[in-house]
Amino acid sequence: MEQKKSTWETILFYPKNFWTVIIMEFFERGSYYGVRSILSVYLVLSVTEGGLGFSKESVGVITSTFQPLLYLLPIVAGAIADRFGYRYTLIFSFIVMSIGYFLTSLVTSYALVFASLILMVLGAGTFKPIISGTIARVTDKTNSTLAFGIYYWTINLGAFLFPLILVPILKQYSYSYVFIMAAVGTGWLLLLNIFVYKEPQKPESTKSLPVVLKEALLVLKDFRFILMIVIYSGFWILYFQQFDSVLWYFKDYVDKTPINNAINSFLSIFISNPNWKFDVEHVTVINAGTIILLQIFVSKIVQNKKALPTMISGIALGTIGIAILAVSTHPFVFIAGIFIFSVGEMTAHPKFISYVGLIAPEDKKALYLGYSFLYGVLGSGIGGILGASLYVHFVDNLHNPTMLWLTFAFIGVLTIVGLLLFNKFLAPKNVDA
Repeated sequence: MEQKKSTWETILFYPKNFWTVIIMEFFERGSYYGVRSILSVYLVLSVTEGGLGFSKESVGVITSTFQPLLYLLPIVAGAIADRFGYRYTLIFSFIVMSIGYFLTSLVTSYALVFASLILMVLGAGTFKPIISGTIARVTDKTNSTLAFGIYYWTINLGAFLFPLILVPILKQYSYSYVFIMAAVGTGWLLLLNIFVYKEPQKPESTKSLPVVLKEALLVLKDFRFILMIVIYSGFWILYFQQFDSVLWYFKDYVDKTPINNAINSFLSIFISNPNWKFDVEHVTVINAGTIILLQIFVSKIVQNKKALPTMISGIALGTIGIAILAVSTHPFVFIAGIFIFSVGEMTAHPKFISYVGLIAPEDKKALYLGYSFLYGVLGSGIGGILGASLYVHFVDNLHNPTMLWLTFAFIGVLTIVGLLLFNKFLAPKNVDA
């Protein structure tokens, strides 16, 4: 009888294509989150401070346009990749993405920055499904769970390391260097794709774009599924504030001195006269670092819990995290709020994916899982404009950030109430969810 492989044996025997796409994912996500960690602040900073001086409302329009595209494009891009090949689709993705980042480092007018970021997200949205698709094709049921766990960790490792290490160094010279870093970080992957990546075995069946769009319409007819997505997207309105209103609030209101003193006091044990500074790029690092540290632990706690109640519990934690931001401008209170929100996110979201898989018709599970990403379309599409408008109203005009965070916490409460009602009256009773 064949002996069961240990975890390390399984990892060592993953094929070269697996590790190739893991490297691609690390650099692509690191580049993306490195840029996102400072983008909304860079766009609103005055020209004398090294920014572009756009209004917060206009930045909200930008983020409410390109972020939804990042969730919509994979639906179509997956069909394109199946038809024309993964390697050719990746070539397109890396070229367009890196050009988009590079142009963003050069241009300063609103229209050109907008266009450059759309170009970037066209490449990033095309890239998304190919990596997970490759992993699915080079693994089987004996090793796919671990493979996707490594994949998820890689995303968060890139989101953690790039803003923590590279962004603070580069922005000292110019914010433009952060975009150039992202252009290089994604552009070099073109060489990895051409010389190392191998086209996975072609799937047994392919779908044309008209078929994909037709299936999308069929999913939209499932009232209960779409309603659940709409309700759940309320939580993601809160999540996307981490890249806009939370960063503006951090820059304008949070007193960084206590944490700077604490970190530099610790660093002084190892180096002389440390000068570490807690800055906007570290906000997204808190989220990624929390997930890296606790995701496996949290997943084990909730693995045998019912999906909808677990989702509701996670959203409740996230809502508490947002509400904590209203309590004080002290940096440790701010960090606690982001930390608790992140624990809520890692509690709710894996169970959401699990729930979609459970309630989807047996012959349409992949289709439903693909369209479950509509939560990101709605959450980011509404979140960018709403967050900017509320920030200008409550913070810039009324100088009352407390009401801003209580308003977002109220959206979290409405999401919880919506899911409780859904669970009671509309949730399918014939699934163990």
